Amino acid sequence: MKRQNVRTLALIICTFTYLLVGATIFDALESQKETTQMKELDERKRELLKTYNLSVENFNELETVVLQLKPHKAGVQWKFAGSFYFAITVITTIGYGHAAPSTDGGKVFCMAYALLGIPLTLVMFQSLGERINTFVRYLLHRLKKCLGMRRTEVSMVNMVIIGFISCLSTLCVGAMAFSHFEGWSFFHAFYYCFITLTTIGFGDYVALQKHQALQNNLKYVAFSFIYILTGLTVIGAFLNLVVLRFMTMNAEDEKRDAEQRALLARNGQAGGHHRCSADRASCSSTPSGCGGGGGAGGSGGGGGGGGAASRGLRNVYAEVLHFQSMCSCLWYKSREKLQYSIPMIIPRDLSTSDAYIEHGEAFSNPLHSNGCVCSLQHHSGISSVSTALHSINAYRGLAKRRSSI
Repeated sequence: MKRQNVRTLALIICTFTYLLVGATIFDALESQKETTQMKELDERKRELLKTYNLSVENFNELETVVLQLKPHKAGVQWKFAGSFYFAITVITTIGYGHAAPSTDGGKVFCMAYALLGIPLTLVMFQSLGERINTFVRYLLHRLKKCLGMRRTEVSMVNMVIIGFISCLSTLCVGAMAFSHFEGWSFFHAFYYCFITLTTIGFGDYVALQKHQALQNNLKYVAFSFIYILTGLTVIGAFLNLVVLRFMTMNAEDEKRDAEQRALLARNGQAGGHHRCSADRASCSSTPSGCGGGGGAGGSGGGGGGGGAASRGLRNVYAEVLHFQSMCSCLWYKSREKLQYSIPMIIPRDLSTSDAYIEHGEAFSNPLHSNGCVCSLQHHSGISSVSTALHSINAYRGLAKRRSSI
């Protein structure tokens, strides 16, 4: 089974397992509390019906009016400040639910507005997050150089640690600010910031809904808008660093497999058409010399030599692609640095360069039985692929022109 299919199946299984675990835990934590609250509210409802001599219909009507009045307790919601707040919750998919369009025109416009605004906002936050990651990586590199560290390259672990610290700091700053302005506890304010910046947006805690803050406290309104947009940018940078790498793995594997199949197909077709470039004396001295033998025997020998050379190129490409072994004449960089360059450069190099393959004997040295593609005696470079891959030594009897990329 292909790696992409295995990865997708594993993700599906892990997701549903995670859902089952979450449902079990939430059931254990919340169900008892919910049952108790329902009993208490039912008891309170009966007391109110008896105290104020209300019928069930009158009570239900009163309940409906109270629920409709709830959004208006915070003041006017649809002036410019409130509308801007609502627009932020729409395009960022937070969706508190504290306010919603009541007219048909507003509902139609909300759908059209979200249809264009949500993709635009996602792309903007991801692009901005990528720029932030690049800038942070540059600063870390300069810092390591200033500190005189031997290894100045910035690893993925460094970036993940910085991203996590940035997210945690953003949540803590917001929690302190909203606990001050809204009168919440630090824990509840932290919970509000987390639910907001992860765009969950339950709506159980919503800022700017007390004391008509949208109209009377413009500095707090401005801080709330800036905090939400800045926090989403920080979260977007962290997601760009961690999540998008896994989202592109299937596409990269598909591209790598397609290029490998194309390369092997070209080498298989070209294997029978390679000519000897060495002198006839050296060709005739080999058991499978091309031109030295005659008739069917010479042709069979040439085909065997071409097949061996083609298999050699396949082994070289597989060795470079998968980075599974280290040999004395190969120098590897990390897979992360070469993951984009190797699959694209090698097929073009091996398929378009002028190669003249000399038929010779196959590997007979037992030292090469582990699949190493190096020759300990003859060193002729195939190609310069990149600064990270200096040279690949050819097989015994394989002569190839250098083709610089």
